[in-house]
Amino acid sequence: MRAAWYSKNGDARDVLVVGELPVPTPGPGEVRVKVAASGVNPSDVKARGARPLGAERVVPHSDGAGVIDAVGDGVSPGRLGERVWIWNGQWQRPMGTAAEFIVLPEVQAVRLHESMDFAVAACFGIPLMTAVHAVQRLGDIAGKSVLVIGASSAVGHYAAQLAVIGGARVIGTVGSESKAQHALVAGVDATIDYKTEPVAERVKQLTAGRGVDAIIDMDFSTTVQLLAGGGLAPHGALVSYGSNVYEDIAVPYRALLWNSFSLHFFLVYDLAPQDRRIAIDRISRITAGKVLSHTIGAKFGIDEIAAAHEAVEAGKLIGNVIVEPG
Repeated sequence: MRAAWYSKNGDARDVLVVGELPVPTPGPGEVRVKVAASGVNPSDVKARGARPLGAERVVPHSDGAGVIDAVGDGVSPGRLGERVWIWNGQWQRPMGTAAEFIVLPEVQAVRLHESMDFAVAACFGIPLMTAVHAVQRLGDIAGKSVLVIGASSAVGHYAAQLAVIGGARVIGTVGSESKAQHALVAGVDATIDYKTEPVAERVKQLTAGRGVDAIIDMDFSTTVQLLAGGGLAPHGALVSYGSNVYEDIAVPYRALLWNSFSLHFFLVYDLAPQDRRIAIDRISRITAGKVLSHTIGAKFGIDEIAAAHEAVEAGKLIGNVIVEPG
């Protein structure tokens, strides 16, 4: 099968190789998926750049979509030919979705609605599931105000839409006028250009000085500053799924205590089983209902995988990046 892999960390063009690997065979409880689309996420390019491999080679990417073409013992033959989307394809294992075929436990191949495009479905495992769980952690947000950090990003665009569906007034941070327009399409009420505007002050202006009730955060290393700056209202909650800095980050304890703030952190790869089931069920319902807007920023062939990784790293595209292995 055609596949892409790397055997050492480094820049995309220096370490990514495209070639032939043996087609895998599913074991007990596993399915084999013929991959139609492989989603490229920031975590994939960060892993290629610096994360220890733990294997001779790594076929990257955790997200994907395609058709089950073989099943192992204990898996219903009825799943053959089933259209599916994939989660955690390359989490703690060396074989991801940047290949024509992938074998994985059948629970990680989720039935896909017949009308759903494979490229769109290749964005469900990380971007959409992260957004779904982040909004879920906030509880009932009807009538509340929510600040989405990076509202035009892959996760943020979904989170903004889900918060609007939940009845919230949404404010989003963006980094350009084109990204502001993309966020507004998601139903965001107002945008803040974090490159040119003081975010905390603008939040207070937009909320009559009160601050927002909740924050959905993609970079805790900078968003933490809003906690002491009045961006979050008393008894507010911050849900964080990432940070540009992973070393220890100081938090304003006095502001946390005296405002009764709550902080929620999660890693989408490591959701509790019950939380994972809730998120998958929610994704199945909302995608079947076609209430979400999906954005594909660019598609690349497997031979162009280095360019796909570079596009994600550059951060200029609006929408998700897809590699098509076939």
